[in-house]
Amino acid sequence: MTLREKLAQGRFVFTAEIGPPKGVDLGKTMAEVRAMGDHLDAINVTDLQGGIMKLGSIALSHLLIDEGREPIFQLTASARNRLAIQSEVLSAYVLGIRNVLLLGGDPPSIGDHPEAKAVYDLDTMGLFQAVAALKQGTDLAGNKLDGAPDLLVGGAANPGAKDLEVERQKTDKKVQLGCQFFQTQAVFDAARFEAFLKLLPRLRTPMIAGIILLKSAKMARYMNEHIPGISVPEALIQEIDGASDKQKKSVEIAVRLIGALTPLAQGIHLMPIGWGHLIPEIMAQVTEAKR
Repeated sequence: MTLREKLAQGRFVFTAEIGPPKGVDLGKTMAEVRAMGDHLDAINVTDLQGGIMKLGSIALSHLLIDEGREPIFQLTASARNRLAIQSEVLSAYVLGIRNVLLLGGDPPSIGDHPEAKAVYDLDTMGLFQAVAALKQGTDLAGNKLDGAPDLLVGGAANPGAKDLEVERQKTDKKVQLGCQFFQTQAVFDAARFEAFLKLLPRLRTPMIAGIILLKSAKMARYMNEHIPGISVPEALIQEIDGASDKQKKSVEIAVRLIGALTPLAQGIHLMPIGWGHLIPEIMAQVTEAKR
């Protein structure tokens, strides 16, 4: 059963993400994918995350299909004009990719090629408009396609945004433009997530709550200072800081957050940041907790 079918049936899903390598050696990347186990419903492949030049999301997504995994191809607007964006979508579809997550993307100025020019020919809403047109059989200029890509289209939501009303408006707009599921920025406070959902009482689009595996207090404080919408409570920071076994504590925190978020969301999106091997243990503990 595909991710689209599971979401349509209201099933609770688990997704995770993997970053392509900076180069062509896929050994470490594919080892992490395999270490994630067989209980994920789909795996996101990030696209130029952090503005860093890496292997393309399409290539790794296609390789995941060869591995028997269902990929969610991430597509960002930061480094492509509208011609390249539309071409990428068509290319992904003919390579067997059926899920896409549309994002604005990180500016090149923060990455490893700071002299690169940001493009943003289309903003995030423009991405949704472009994909909606392609799905209906035309390009953005109104030219007819020889075959249309029937993709499951996702978007990002940020329950931790400073202005939740603005975030609500963005979320509503994405739905109007064809967004069929959401994956959120990392959530560390279930009450904040619930407050965001209460602003969207008529939302019927599946909301998959994001969880980043905490590695250290330093990491948590860095995210609090530099990543908009992420707020790791001080109690969690102290908890991970005081743990002698950081990986064990990270699993414990993730399982606890999943338990709090499960009644509110239609899925969990795990962002392991190199700790994909912990996902099977997380899944096992979540299953055990339900018994």
